[in-house]
Amino acid sequence: MTYPPWLDDFLWTYQNVIHALGINGLLALSMYVVLAVGQLSLGQAAFMGLGAYSSALMTLKLHLPFFVVLPASCVVPALFALAIGVPTLRLSGVYLAIATIGLGEVLRAIYLNLDVLGGALGLSGIPQRTETWMIYLLLIVAIAVLWRVGHSRIGRAMEAMREDPNAAQVMGVNVQRYRLGALVASAVLAGVAGALGAHASNFIGPNEYGFEPAVTILSYALLGGIGTPFAPVLGAWILTLLPEVLRGFSDFRGVFNGLIIVLAVLFLPNGLLALRMKRRAA
Repeated sequence: MTYPPWLDDFLWTYQNVIHALGINGLLALSMYVVLAVGQLSLGQAAFMGLGAYSSALMTLKLHLPFFVVLPASCVVPALFALAIGVPTLRLSGVYLAIATIGLGEVLRAIYLNLDVLGGALGLSGIPQRTETWMIYLLLIVAIAVLWRVGHSRIGRAMEAMREDPNAAQVMGVNVQRYRLGALVASAVLAGVAGALGAHASNFIGPNEYGFEPAVTILSYALLGGIGTPFAPVLGAWILTLLPEVLRGFSDFRGVFNGLIIVLAVLFLPNGLLALRMKRRAA
């Protein structure tokens, strides 16, 4: 796509930050989906890694065009979410969080020990095929779809589950099905973000999809809130821009994210954007 000269200069100068804002927005939405049904899953970084590695292999080894690679990168994380969903979604709260973190660490160990995935050195030489318009088009589509779902009967069921899953089940809501659907949707969003991120740079490594990124993605949603799909995106943008503003403290990014989580839980339980979607009666 051809841009005006002034816009082209701006995008070239701040390209990495602009890409990170959109990709992290998608990751925030992947966390929003599971929190919206009352589940605390920390597998988003693992799903992102599956999307990143599978898309990179399809590009580097199979030489597939990016318009095929991008949707195909959702398949592996979605299948993984289906495989782990049935046993893990019987858990809740901190137990589910621990289980999904453990699964993410297992995947990271696999990345470290498989030569075809680059081992500890990661995969390099990935073509830069991600365009800015692709990222933000997908982000807008994701927000629009989640907004529409939130105003539907499904959205009412998700809110009922978040407030009291036992009461929702008594009212006829299939709690397990909704939870599994939310986990798969989260995996798809994180997988797309991983594929876009891999093809926005020319390198991916195992440590990009471990425990620390999982906590960072959680902090996006906790800071922004989960009342609407816009809220976690706002949280992601603030936390993405913060290291750019405080470049001298970049080594303490993990400390800042942890502090933000504690402060958000204590003083902003509904997030910065503490709004709720108004739903019409059925």
